[in-house]
Amino acid sequence: MTDTSLPMQKTANSRYNRGSRIFDVLSRAGLLIAILAVFIYGAISSNVFFTTGNLVNVLTSMAIIGIVVVGMTFVLVVGSLADLSVPATIAGGAILSLALQPVVGPVPAFALAVGFAGACGLVNGLLVGYVGINPIIATLGVGTVVLGIVQAAVGGVIVYGNDPAVAALVKGRVLGVPVIVLVFVVVAIIGHFVLSRSFWGRWTMATGGNYKAAEASAVPVRAVKAGAFVISGLCAGLSGGLLGLTLQSARPEVGAGYEFASITAVVVGGISILGGLGSIPRAIAGLVFVQTLTNVMVLQGVRTPIQGFVLGLLIAVAVALDVALRKRGV
Repeated sequence: MTDTSLPMQKTANSRYNRGSRIFDVLSRAGLLIAILAVFIYGAISSNVFFTTGNLVNVLTSMAIIGIVVVGMTFVLVVGSLADLSVPATIAGGAILSLALQPVVGPVPAFALAVGFAGACGLVNGLLVGYVGINPIIATLGVGTVVLGIVQAAVGGVIVYGNDPAVAALVKGRVLGVPVIVLVFVVVAIIGHFVLSRSFWGRWTMATGGNYKAAEASAVPVRAVKAGAFVISGLCAGLSGGLLGLTLQSARPEVGAGYEFASITAVVVGGISILGGLGSIPRAIAGLVFVQTLTNVMVLQGVRTPIQGFVLGLLIAVAVALDVALRKRGV
């Protein structure tokens, strides 16, 4: 089998290597400079920004979204635009992890919740990879159906947890670091290894970079596309389960907005929405920037609609930059 990932890896590397000196610096360190600028502004503008409580809250929020970001990165890199079923799979994970506790116990309930989200991802993958439905339409349709099932199952009411020990475990800390953050770090390391060091990651890059060339090189492109949505579903289910156990309550709308937050982080991190380019570390860098910027805006009292406008503008600029770089062949 021909290793079709090599040309794409060279292209990916060239994006950050070619051009003028100023462009090279911005390509390599632009996001890092932006993160540093937000941290400096946050420290100057608010006495609360660098307090332990605020940083822990930011880290915890970042971890919940970050797990979704890892899965969303696979979807974008494979060239499938986005997974819009994330709010529904998060809600399914959160509600099932709490609702099934009295029936099967906390650990099996959590596993079933993540498995349910993975099954939703598999349906997405089959529709996109094998049937050929547009990813936006497929995931939006599956998400709507899943959310309807979840709402019907719980009667549209809030589900509460009944195991304080599990809640204490999830909210606990190891050496001062929240458990949820440690889970996110493990997921990110595994995601990075799979995407950058494994044959599956090379197939994902190849499929997203040039679908026909990858198919001609005997890459199982349909399975790779389907696999990206399964990974996204599992990550969303894991995030939803942890969110439910942390809050000890869940309602069908608990996952609303997570798809937008994760897509924003991934795109701002430099992952091409056209597929074939990207890495988990860059997606996490985008996540750090977006979450820190959001925290600074909250501390400054910026209204929610304005925050949405700023994040939407970030997506537009990032996508425009990506398209411009593609046209330049960078």
